[in-house]
Amino acid sequence: MNEFIQQATHNLLSPIILFFVLGWIASVLKSDLHLPEAMVRGISYYLMASIGLKGGMELAHEGWTASVIWACLAAGFLGLFLPLIAFSLLRWLGRLSVVDAAAISAHYGSVSAVTFLAASAFLTREGYEFEGYTIAMMAVMESPAIAIGLLLATFFDPSGRKAEGGTPAGEVLREALLNGSVVILVGALIIGAVTGEHGAETVGPFFFDPFKGVLCLFLLHMGIEAARRFADFRQVGLFLTGFGILMPLIGAAIGLATGKLLGMSIGGTLLVAILGASASYIAVPAAMHVALPKANPSYSMTLALGITFPFNVTIGIPLYLFLAKWIH
Repeated sequence: MNEFIQQATHNLLSPIILFFVLGWIASVLKSDLHLPEAMVRGISYYLMASIGLKGGMELAHEGWTASVIWACLAAGFLGLFLPLIAFSLLRWLGRLSVVDAAAISAHYGSVSAVTFLAASAFLTREGYEFEGYTIAMMAVMESPAIAIGLLLATFFDPSGRKAEGGTPAGEVLREALLNGSVVILVGALIIGAVTGEHGAETVGPFFFDPFKGVLCLFLLHMGIEAARRFADFRQVGLFLTGFGILMPLIGAAIGLATGKLLGMSIGGTLLVAILGASASYIAVPAAMHVALPKANPSYSMTLALGITFPFNVTIGIPLYLFLAKWIH
C-alpha cells in the first residue's frame, strides 16, 4: 500500500498530470488560456501517428505471433462486451432513455487514446516494460463499441434514431471506421509494421523524441475542457457521476483479468486495464452525433471527459498498476 501511495503521488506530480491540472485551474479561474482548435487537432493527429508508428514497429519486431492474434481478438471482445454492461447499468439501474444509455455505452466500450498515452508514459517513468502490440489492441477497440451502441438503440427503441438528420446504419459505421483518429492510428500502425527499424531511424527524432512534451500540451487542453464539462455536474446527476467512476473500475477489472489470461507482463496488463477503463471522447462523440441525434451529448461528454478521464489519469493508473502487480 505504501508503494501504491508513492506511485500515486509520483504520478500526480509528473509534468503530464500537472499540465492537466494547470488547464483545469486556468478554466476555473476563467483565464483566456486556450489552444486553437486547429492546433489541438494537429496535436491529436501527431499523438495518434506516434503511437501507431511505435506499435507497428513493435509488431514488425515481434511478428504476428499467436500471442498477438489472441490479444487482438480479446480486444475485439472487450469492445463488444463492455457496452453491454454499461447499457444494462444505465438502462435498468439509472432509468435512462434507450438512446442516452446506448450513446453513453458506446463511449465506455471504446477507448481514450490520451489515457493510454498517459499510462504508457507512467510505465516508462516507473521502469516497467510492456508489449508493443497493446497499441494494436487499442486500434481494434476503437470502432466495435459504436456498432454495438447503434444496435442497442435500434433493437430496444427503433424510433430513437428517427430524427431530422438521422442517417442509415451503414453511414454511421463508415463514420466509425473512417474517423480521422482511427484512420491515422491504423495507418501509422501499418506504416510502422512495414518500415520496421529503418522507419524508426528515419522518423524517430520527430515522432518519438518530442512525444512527452507534445503530450503535456494536449493534457493542458484536456484540463481546460474537463473543467468546463465538470460544470455540467447538475445535468449529469448523482447516479451518472457514480457510474463515471464505477464503470472504469469494472472495465479495469475485466481488462486486468484479460491481460493475466493472455500471459502479458505487468505493464501490458495495466495497459489492457486502461483500455477497459477509459472512455472515448474523440471518435465516438462524432459518430453518436450522427447515429443518435436524440441522445443528450452533455451526458456522455461530461461523464467521459469531466469525471472518468480525470479519475483515470490521477487515481486510476497507479491503482490499476497496484492491482496488476498483485494478480501477478
